[in-house]
Order: sequence, then C-alpha cells, then structure tokens
Amino acid sequence: MDLRQIQYFLALFEDGSMTQAAKRLDVVQPTLSMQIAKLEEELGQPLFERKRRGMSPTAHGRLMYRLFLPIVRNIDNAREQLAQRSEAVTGHVSLGLISSVAESVLADALSRFNAAYPHVEVTVSVGYSAMLIDWVTSGQLDVAIINEPRAKLSLATESLAEEDMLLVTSVEHGPRLPPNVRLARLAELGLDLILPTRRHGLRGVLEAAARQEGIVLAPKFEVDVLSTIVRLVEETRFATILPRIVVQRAVNEGTLAICPILSPRIVRHVVRVSDRRKPLSAATHALVDLVADEIRRILSVGKANK
Repeated sequence: MDLRQIQYFLALFEDGSMTQAAKRLDVVQPTLSMQIAKLEEELGQPLFERKRRGMSPTAHGRLMYRLFLPIVRNIDNAREQLAQRSEAVTGHVSLGLISSVAESVLADALSRFNAAYPHVEVTVSVGYSAMLIDWVTSGQLDVAIINEPRAKLSLATESLAEEDMLLVTSVEHGPRLPPNVRLARLAELGLDLILPTRRHGLRGVLEAAARQEGIVLAPKFEVDVLSTIVRLVEETRFATILPRIVVQRAVNEGTLAICPILSPRIVRHVVRVSDRRKPLSAATHALVDLVADEIRRILSVGKANK
C-alpha cells in the first residue's frame, strides 16, 4: 500500500465513478482500476461494489475512508507548510461554518481572503454544529466555526465572539417594540414567532433560556434557512429571535427593528474547533481570523448604533 493507491481510493470513494475519479486524478481509467484492484488484493477485502451507476463502497471501504482521510490531509498539510514561502501562501483550506455565520459574513471574508491569498483554494461546508464537529473529528474538515457546544469536546476549542440574541420585527409591518423586553413576558406582545427548528444550534440557545424562565416557546413556523426567516419577518407581522450578525444588515437598511431581551440576557458563543493532533496551516489560521474579524466588525457596528 502506498500513498498513490490511497489517494486513488479516496478519489474513487468521493466521486463514486471510475470516469470522474480518473478525470480528477488525471489518469486513464485502466490505471485507476488496476491500482484499486491491487489495493483490494493486498487488503484481502473488496472496497467497492461494481454497479451499473457507479462504484458503491463496501463496509470495509467506508472504514478505510474514515481511517485514511485524516492521514492524507495531514500529509497534504505538511507538504504545504514545508513548501510555503513567506511571499506566497499556498494550499487548500477546508472550513465548516454554521449557517448564521455563513449567511452573514462569509462572502465578505472570502473576498478579503482571496485578495490577500490568491493562491489558496478554499472549500466551505455549511451545517449544524454537531455535524461539523463530526466532520472535524473524522478529518473531513480542517476547522469549523460553530456555536459553543454544551458538552466537553476532545477537539481544540477557541472562543471567537459572543453576541446577544435579539427580538426582531419588521419596521413596516410589525408592532412598535419597547426599549427592551423580558423573555417571560414575550407572549404579552402578541407576536407570532418564526424560529429555527430544534436541530439548529440557535434554537438550543433559546430553549435553554426559556427553560430557565419556566416558559415554552411556541413558534408558528420553524425554518432553518435564516435568510428565509429574515425575509418573512421583513414582509409580515411575524417576529423572530436571532443573533445580531444575522439581522444587522437589514437593520442598517431600515427594514428590521430589534429589541434587546433582558432577564435573562440570551447570549450565543461562537467558537473555533479543530483537531488537537493536526496543526493548522497558515492559510487556515488566516481565513478563520478573517471570519472572526468580520463577525466582530458587525457587532461593533451594532453597538455603535445603540
């Protein structure tokens, strides 16, 4: 078993097609097929089932993928760092983001990153915090930016920002909001809520605060696409509770109104998680720093406009 065979295996596993994997690897299909056959012979186990519509990994193949993907990523990372020159940072960054960060700051962060590091390739995956933790643990992501998990992790964790969750309504269609509101008296405002589902990390933060106050949140709609929630609130009398970075742009444009929630103050913490055993490349550090900087920039604008 050599590194080339493992790279061929990973490409075929991810593409599920001899044709696509060979094209990705820039080799002819017989070469790829021969190397996979040699690998299966050496391991004494079939790694793929040949089907009409492509190659489907066996249980042994799935296990091999989980075991070898982090190793190959570490080798690639080591190669990048050894080949790196101070004047030209190169390589590939695999970043995971929760949707609230991706939808609010990713475009600006990537634009700034590309201007500073034009030779670095970036792959961004968006998902729930628990999913992103699994992908970092399995080596599919270099790093992820998530809501702070309640359980202790084996991953390295670094705090990036904290922000208040705010009551949000439409300036044009919503009711006039008080200067602030207690969570326990939210129902007195007579608002129909639209919130993320219980699978979403932001809903977890809200539910923890609601339990503390002894109340039950009963949203009319539950939607995990935050941009959809923002648009619906802008155009109707629905209200929501979201972090500032998600709504600040619409607040600046004058379409949304926000109201601080007191007693309790609902705070969500944004953290970076990565594998303790795998040093992050200079490019990865730079991209995470830019995302964090964009988050802090939005929060500082919000504080200045209070």
